[in-house]
Amino acid sequence: MQVTPAPVTKLIDEFSRLPGIGPKTASRLTFYLLRHPAQQTAALAEALRELHQKVVFCTQCFNIAESDPCPVCGDEHRDRSLICVVEEPLDVLAIERTRDYHGLYHVLHGVIAPVEGIGPEDLKIAELVERVRASNDGVREIIIATNPNLEGEATAMYIARQFQTESIKITRLARGLPMGGDLEYADEITLSRALSGRSEM
Repeated sequence: MQVTPAPVTKLIDEFSRLPGIGPKTASRLTFYLLRHPAQQTAALAEALRELHQKVVFCTQCFNIAESDPCPVCGDEHRDRSLICVVEEPLDVLAIERTRDYHGLYHVLHGVIAPVEGIGPEDLKIAELVERVRASNDGVREIIIATNPNLEGEATAMYIARQFQTESIKITRLARGLPMGGDLEYADEITLSRALSGRSEM
């Protein structure tokens, strides 16, 4: 005999498919929605429905947007000679929050991860190469802003190799000590990169 109603079980199963959500969290979310007004559930359902109906991928940078091209690619005031390569759309938001970068972006939608069966052909690397070579604005620098882990480093090196015959500057985000961090707690790699990436005061 099934104690839990089928719709409840189905929603728990669907929540459990989301990254970082286990069966317990999925159950809590489901029962939270059950306890609250139907309007809240309807608003969530509407937001999920609009996610695929109203959100598109920009055909130039592959970031998410409501229009194509996205607001960044469509902004004539951005520096079109700079392209910052990031792993995910969330990384674009993080860099935009700094208000220090005024170039364009290119979203890879992942990193090279052989263990997970993800190769260069599964990412938007070929599109990046084609975009740079077809650029009328003359791309002078590609900033690789993948995460500082094994997969991010491997992806950065692979991308750099794609442009080794081009007269384009390839740079990597500096990696060093976080603000408010103590030297004694920093690992050797972080300290080494902080030293090599030092700037004049």
